[in-house]
Amino acid sequence: MTIRRIDNIGIVVDDLAAVLAFFVDLGLELEGEATVGGPEVDVLVGLEGVRCDLAVVRTPDGHGRLELMKFHAPAAPAPARPDAPVNAFGFRRVMFAVEDIDAVLARVRAHGAELLGELVQYENSHRLCYVRGPEGLIVALAEKLR
Repeated sequence: MTIRRIDNIGIVVDDLAAVLAFFVDLGLELEGEATVGGPEVDVLVGLEGVRCDLAVVRTPDGHGRLELMKFHAPAAPAPARPDAPVNAFGFRRVMFAVEDIDAVLARVRAHGAELLGELVQYENSHRLCYVRGPEGLIVALAEKLR
């Protein structure tokens, strides 16, 4: 038995609308939205009384997905430190290949995203940067140089 692919990466958020808008302006496409709950969901996630709004966004090629989740019940614990550095334990970032890193940066800055460090050119292969978006989410961007 082998793994076939990563289906999606789940991200729990507080302001679903703001985070969704950030990822759509980043260049992802909204695949769908739903509200989930009930006994099956409770058993699946190991919580009781789950009520969760979610939105799934995908990369334009259809191969990468993020599932953005806002739990209304049960109450979420205190959020992780939104200013945690890139080297903190746990999942810290997701990287996207982009065509025009400057244009992408301009779009996400409209959502309050800020550059972590600097935009750098790595040898003659890529321009790279890390961006902190809504709720402290870190996104890395990579533009392949031609």
